[in-house]
Amino acid sequence: MESFVQLRRGTTPRRAHADLDGLKDDELGRAGFTGRTAHLYRRHDPTAYRAVGPLTGTDVLVDALEPTDAADPAGTPLLLLSNSDCRISLSRRAAPTPFYVRNVDGDELYFVHRGTGTFVTEFGDLPYRPGDYVYLPKATTYRQVPDAGDTTALIVETTEELRTPPAGALGRHFPFDSALVVIPEARVVEDDGRDEYEVRLYHSGECTQLFYPHDPCDVEGWRGDNFPFTFNVADYTVLASESVHLPPTVHLFLQATGVAVLNFLPRPAEAVPGTERYPWYHRNADHDEVAFFHGGSVFGVDVPAGLLSHTPQGLHHGAPEKARERARRRFDEYDRVEWQIIAIDTRRRLTPSPALRGPV
Repeated sequence: MESFVQLRRGTTPRRAHADLDGLKDDELGRAGFTGRTAHLYRRHDPTAYRAVGPLTGTDVLVDALEPTDAADPAGTPLLLLSNSDCRISLSRRAAPTPFYVRNVDGDELYFVHRGTGTFVTEFGDLPYRPGDYVYLPKATTYRQVPDAGDTTALIVETTEELRTPPAGALGRHFPFDSALVVIPEARVVEDDGRDEYEVRLYHSGECTQLFYPHDPCDVEGWRGDNFPFTFNVADYTVLASESVHLPPTVHLFLQATGVAVLNFLPRPAEAVPGTERYPWYHRNADHDEVAFFHGGSVFGVDVPAGLLSHTPQGLHHGAPEKARERARRRFDEYDRVEWQIIAIDTRRRLTPSPALRGPV
């Protein structure tokens, strides 16, 4: 239901997310910040609670996790979180995949946190580097060939097709400039003399093996609008405001049914005195939130690179009050936010895997 009026009761600041005068700004929003909203101005930090039960959220450094593809070339990524719309996994592949892969359950979107290499696909080669998204449409045949060292990547697999959001009033100035994507050139992968070439089809947690008498990446050319690509976060045009911290929805990159992928990237900091620079405390009533900290810093404090954070819908979260007080106190010392955070919001509740939950 969309309301036609917004009300005020009790003591409230004149501006949203500004001039709090000691109060704590707590937002209770619907539809992932695009629906009806309540701003609750509290005396105390709403994140200062002790949680008992399954909806407690998770914070883990991905370097502490061990996908089987980190040590075994035939290994697979490690499932972290899942629901009926998506699966979120971690890969730390250190050696080329010895077979081709074809995901027949959905699209795949890799975010490369560390490492370089190439995805060899039937459309051609896609080199990758840190900060790259690698988009692989459903049922694309590919294999990953990392360069020296491992490649750490977060993978979002969606049941429905990933697509760009509507540009709205921004039109062609929408932050995702399609002219900056890297698209593979057709290249035939010549046979290397083996008798058979394996393609593993992954579906519903199972695997079907296909064996070809030739390399399946034998495409001389292709045309159409369904193809893999890479896009680096350095090429994303960030929207900002001097007078208000904008909601996460303005940083949307790709979306599928029930899933949104967003970027929080370096940008000018809010400049109007009294404006809160950190995201307000909030409970996302209708979405689980996952944040992956790629790197950077916020007002002189380094971001914990490689941290994966999951907050179930309905739970308060936000930067601690000490960080907010420091940002207010040192308002004139910093004019930029340098964080690099990849966010995944899901409409359905995510279930942590045993690897993420730890011992029960």
